[in-house]
Amino acid sequence: MRRLLSALLALVLLPAAAPAAAQLKVVTTTTDLYAIARAVGGDLIRAVHISEGFQDPHFVEAKPSFILQLRDADVLAFVGLELEAGWLPVLLQGARNRRLQPGQPGYLDVSRAVRVLDAARDPVDRSQGDVHPAGNPHYWLHPDNARRIARRFATTFATLDARNAAAYTAGADRFERELAEQERAWAPLLAAIRGKPVIAWHTSWRYLADYAGLDIVGFMEPKPGVPPSPTHLAGLVATAKRTGARAIIMEPFYDRKLADFLAARSGARVLVLPPSVGGVKAAADYLQLLRYNLDQLAAALR
Repeated sequence: MRRLLSALLALVLLPAAAPAAAQLKVVTTTTDLYAIARAVGGDLIRAVHISEGFQDPHFVEAKPSFILQLRDADVLAFVGLELEAGWLPVLLQGARNRRLQPGQPGYLDVSRAVRVLDAARDPVDRSQGDVHPAGNPHYWLHPDNARRIARRFATTFATLDARNAAAYTAGADRFERELAEQERAWAPLLAAIRGKPVIAWHTSWRYLADYAGLDIVGFMEPKPGVPPSPTHLAGLVATAKRTGARAIIMEPFYDRKLADFLAARSGARVLVLPPSVGGVKAAADYLQLLRYNLDQLAAALR
């Protein structure tokens, strides 16, 4: 009995264990932002994403479960440039999280950190299709923008979790080093792709084309978000033959029947490529996404 009392007293007198450091709770709208956030924050953050890599991020169902995720979050990172305009405001309103309101450190419009293409110089309206006046929102497909995104995450995380600021900086540094190593490795792929003519379905491929030096000679959509008419398809057949385009690039969430129609009449090959992390199993993180797409393009265009 005396030994038992002594043991209990020793347990009571032991200093209480220090509580584990709280992880930053990060919600991203896309898998691409999620992948880069995880690369920067590692185990210091707890991240989730709303849309999936195989989905069209313009059209996401605003599920109640997403509201619950946002209600508890410290950071909301979104693509911006109106990509999520059809569903994110509803989720934010339902979450009622003051930390995620405009002007707060947790409200992270990632588009403000990147170089944007295709910003409209003149007024736009719906007759011009699904145009994003402030610029093309598919900017993550350019590695230079990925570097900027990583830096923006490091700054935001350090602002909210100052004691781990050095670790977030180190995470961004590590991501940049790994990206630079991969760029050296896939340099032969870029050499095989550069200057080659292709047809793309949507303007989402503009950034990858800008990086790889691809020449997009036509789009399946006559206007963003507008399906091709027979007249437009006939024009694309002529364009593909005239330019020697050997590939038609499209996302997995579009119906490929019209792309196959064009391919059969032009001699081009349909390439269904994932625009986001997780769009195929082989693109499980950001670097794998780029490598997969460049591999597929080089194989088709050599």
